[in-house]
Amino acid sequence: MTRAASLALLGVLALGACDRLSARNASKNDAAFGERVRAYILSHPEVIQEAVEKLQAKQDADAEAAENKARAMLPSVRTALERDPRDFVANPNGWITVTEFYDYRCPHCVNAAPKVLALIAANPDLRFVFKEAPIFGPTSQHAARAALAVRKAGGDYLGLYKALMATHGLDEAAIDKIAMANGATQADLKDPMVGAKQLADISTLFSRLDLGGTPAFIVGDDIIYGEDMDALNAAITKARGGKG
Repeated sequence: MTRAASLALLGVLALGACDRLSARNASKNDAAFGERVRAYILSHPEVIQEAVEKLQAKQDADAEAAENKARAMLPSVRTALERDPRDFVANPNGWITVTEFYDYRCPHCVNAAPKVLALIAANPDLRFVFKEAPIFGPTSQHAARAALAVRKAGGDYLGLYKALMATHGLDEAAIDKIAMANGATQADLKDPMVGAKQLADISTLFSRLDLGGTPAFIVGDDIIYGEDMDALNAAITKARGGKG
């Protein structure tokens, strides 16, 4: 939400609260109180901006605290994060590990996907770990299970990742068609247990790190939220010891 939209929304909420307060206080012979508050806000709209700024500061502080907590937790979850043998890993011999949590129906993940694939192709030293994090409902869950069915069959995981990310209006039929084209078996696609434990474990890890949304990238002790490829590249450069 933009700052202007936040101000407008807070103003509407404030005036609405005054109206409700006025109605409630009317039964207490104090109906004028709400009107006085309303009049004050209308005469001093700067208080709305002050409230928005205070709210923004609180949200920033909360986000920083959550990130610090997640960063402190990384050493204890490093193996699950980077060395789960069930995960697909591109450039498995690379010495710098990048982990991505993503959802095939997340627009930001879709935007980042071509850049992720280009990064993998151009940098064989990047050991890239794919974490299926389906947070956008049943269709996303189906896509994640289909991907793990491809992984189980030894199919073309990167090909599936590219195709799913490039397909608009994903549904189960389209997902299955793409998965079959990239090596999944029909039996695995129909088996609800394929990948179920792995997805549950990834979900637990995602929640423990309080990542909040997708995509999320982790490089060493750096966490990059969203499709901030500049920040991701900076974290990779840092991991290389400052050498791009």
